[in-house]
Amino acid sequence: RGGGGSGSFGDDHPTSGGFRTRYSDDVGGYGQQSSPGMPQKSLAGPKKGMQLGGKPKTNQFLESLRAEGESVDADFGIEPSRPEMPVAAAPAAAPTESVSLVVEEKLNVTLNRNGGLEQMDLQGNMLLEVRNEDDALIRVVTKAGENAGFQFKTHPNIDKALHANEKILGLKDPNRPFPCGSALGVLKWRFSTKDESALPLSINCWPTINGGETAVSIEYEASDAMDLQNVVISIPCPPCRDPPAVNSCDGEFRFDARNGVMEWNIELIDDSNRNGSMEFVIPVADTEAFFPIDVHFSSAKTFCDIEVASISRTTDGAPVTFGGRTMMLVDSYQVV
Repeated sequence: RGGGGSGSFGDDHPTSGGFRTRYSDDVGGYGQQSSPGMPQKSLAGPKKGMQLGGKPKTNQFLESLRAEGESVDADFGIEPSRPEMPVAAAPAAAPTESVSLVVEEKLNVTLNRNGGLEQMDLQGNMLLEVRNEDDALIRVVTKAGENAGFQFKTHPNIDKALHANEKILGLKDPNRPFPCGSALGVLKWRFSTKDESALPLSINCWPTINGGETAVSIEYEASDAMDLQNVVISIPCPPCRDPPAVNSCDGEFRFDARNGVMEWNIELIDDSNRNGSMEFVIPVADTEAFFPIDVHFSSAKTFCDIEVASISRTTDGAPVTFGGRTMMLVDSYQVV
């Protein structure tokens, strides 16, 4: 996505193309991995027989004294062993882009257990870091959608009128360079709503008492506006002797007995699984004990429709290479 430019937002390497609102370097999946196997002892047993060049038995005796902390090298005229010199780690590859851009949003949502959205608040921030002082005199050309209901605010040193009229982020004094080596928040935005259609993920939970047990049915429905990674739905459970019996689960689950929490994990929600459900049973319990439900996830797409189309120097108009990443993170997401 995005217009032409000499950088790619979403990659760590300059390419032709503009700002991408999705990037592949997002946080890794939640899926479980098999633990590595335990080291096994050889079944062949110790080797015996004549060994040329072996140490005499006297040295074995000295080695045992050393193991007990005795200083024997000087007493027996033995040259102490020299420690191996540490191998220097290879230096990390220097970034090739002159400018790094990070777009991050944090989401706070409160859902009602009976259905409906109580409040959704979103805060976003664009951070710019100049890595090459030769490219510190720059302007950032952005490309934004309608973004109805969003409130934007530029940094005090950014030319507010230039951004409002031309969607360009530049300093009020074009002869003043951006700071080099430190990230500067150049643009912020906020969005609040009680419109349930704006939710990225809806959660419904029905605890039902049936005889001597409580059946808990929980389901999610995800918007097709974005894919969600590392989804964890945490349902509190009252103390019980045995772990809950899980009858069905779309995804994976883990019961945290110490904290009394059933964790429902979905590594990725995309077009293949916009809906899912889970059901488990425990001994009879108060239905209030299963709330509040906590939800966590991330996305490589933001709610705010904004891209960086290009970056250029104010001195000669030459294009500047740039890279970065985009992310949306949950700060708090609860069903109360």
